[in-house]
Amino acid sequence: MGHATRSKVVIDFLLKEHNVQVVSSSRAYQFLTKSFPKRVHEIKGLHFAYKNAQVSKLGTFLLNLQTAPTNLLHNFSQYLLMDKNFKPDVVISDFESFTYFFAKQHQIPLLSIDNMQVMDRCALDIEIPSEEKNNYRLAKSIVHAKVPGAKHYFISSFFDAPLKKKDTSLVPPIVREAICKAQVSSGDHILVYQTSSSLNGIKKILHQIRDINFYVYGFNKDEQDKNVIFKLFSEDGFVNDLAGAKAVIANGGFSFISEAVYLKKPVYSFPLQNQFEQFMNAAYIDKLGYGRHFTELKADFLKAFLYDLDSFTKNLSTYQQDGNTVLFEVLNKQLEALHP
Repeated sequence: MGHATRSKVVIDFLLKEHNVQVVSSSRAYQFLTKSFPKRVHEIKGLHFAYKNAQVSKLGTFLLNLQTAPTNLLHNFSQYLLMDKNFKPDVVISDFESFTYFFAKQHQIPLLSIDNMQVMDRCALDIEIPSEEKNNYRLAKSIVHAKVPGAKHYFISSFFDAPLKKKDTSLVPPIVREAICKAQVSSGDHILVYQTSSSLNGIKKILHQIRDINFYVYGFNKDEQDKNVIFKLFSEDGFVNDLAGAKAVIANGGFSFISEAVYLKKPVYSFPLQNQFEQFMNAAYIDKLGYGRHFTELKADFLKAFLYDLDSFTKNLSTYQQDGNTVLFEVLNKQLEALHP
């Protein structure tokens, strides 16, 4: 859902002066169509397959191979519909292929806004261990091939990285309005955002840290077991719990980590295996002193993380970001250059 929440911010901004039509898939389509009725068109996208809390490369290939014929037919019908009813001046892609092919077929200027291009268009200043090098090469190749030849690439990132290629701008993460307006405090609980761990496994670990309450999102449950409090998702409840947390625990997803950094919350990150983008985000959290990068969620690791909490909080106090101002300024400049 990270793509959808980021896209909503950009769409809201563009609608102030432009006519906008949107293509999206799965849960993102359901989310966006509620906010922008009659503007969102459903397409079929690719999906990851998971096994034992890690990305299965074979499973992902077979899953998408199985659905490819039906998905291509559906997307082609949407392509024809868009081609007939909408003549855009500019196409913007958030790491998505349909918009890329539409733009290239019609020779329309294409802009890219995402966090993934950092792997291909910037120099990463982190140590990449041998077991991650193949994942890095694969991820970089996919990113390079995904949206080639854009007029400009806007890369959202919570860390600085030297640019290697032209027509590229590094901008702060896109932050939704609810996060920008959140009332930040340092409470006594830790927020856990987790969908890859087992229910019993996560309770067993968190029960070992008895003096802290853990608010757990991602299991679609509303119950309490000692100091572990499972919560159903609501945007207001989630944002309030995040803004009032003393720290957060999550995998390595960019959107959640970016929101935690924006709100200056120390991050315990244990990325999904075989997903280099998550490894990269966790590695930069560790490098910047905003938290720790661990291979898994363990009580001993969590105790070590908590011991250094004051240090992480101090480092995060230097992080500065004025909402989405930088992105909106450079995006407006690029749009004006394309259509003065």
